[in-house]
Amino acid sequence: MKIGLIAGGGQFPVLFSKRAIEKGYKVFAIGFNSETDQILCDHVEKLKWIYLGQVSKLIKYFKKHHISQAVMLGSIQKTNIFKDIRPDFKALTFIAKTGITHDDSVLTSFADLLLKEGIKILPSTFLLPELISPKGCWTKRKPDKAEKKDIFQGWKIAREIGKLDIGQCIIISNGTVLAVEAIDGTDETIKRGGLLSHNSGAVVVKLSKPSQDLRFDLPSSGCRTIESMHKAGATVLALEAEKSLSFDREKMITLADKYNISILGYTDDDIT
Repeated sequence: MKIGLIAGGGQFPVLFSKRAIEKGYKVFAIGFNSETDQILCDHVEKLKWIYLGQVSKLIKYFKKHHISQAVMLGSIQKTNIFKDIRPDFKALTFIAKTGITHDDSVLTSFADLLLKEGIKILPSTFLLPELISPKGCWTKRKPDKAEKKDIFQGWKIAREIGKLDIGQCIIISNGTVLAVEAIDGTDETIKRGGLLSHNSGAVVVKLSKPSQDLRFDLPSSGCRTIESMHKAGATVLALEAEKSLSFDREKMITLADKYNISILGYTDDDIT
């Protein structure tokens, strides 16, 4: 069996490749210069390096190796889109035809483009369902009354921001939104929120967008998220259960307990 992997940064592509090999797959990967971790080379059958925007090379590579199914995993630093992209003719044609720039719409349209070329994009978690964030309080510490109020208010605000496709995360304290995720990413958003709260406590709410295509770009968190929260003085992390990813969850929980941080998985039904 063969499967294609369009790999961004972070550990997700490596985790996927290891599991795919265990399941009997041969992994043919596309890596992006300045994004994908070099270590991925050690965990795939073949890896081709390209720049963002080189769509024709990606399709040609997959067709050469008879790839009909693929996944899109890992992060792309959005700031690199403005400095390290080399769109080919096919990419420029795609942009001109779709006329869209929103993350989710671009990714969904790109998946549709690949499908027309005979390459179906599968859900990112189809081999790693255990990465999906569960419901409930994961940690020893539970949020207090004021923090719960911030979670509920922050959740509703984050959902509205998601409709605008701005970001997946907000930082809120005592009913005041301190920071909204934009192109800088979650860790920088937490840092900005911490500076404004003077490291005196804040709630981090991270949700999928209402239009989220569950095949890719699910909101994710891990030990680095908890470290960023600790440095910023944030005390609660509220994640969307069943529609977000959490990496190294046991280590993440251990770290949160060490720093007296509460982690919770909620769904819209839990927010009243």
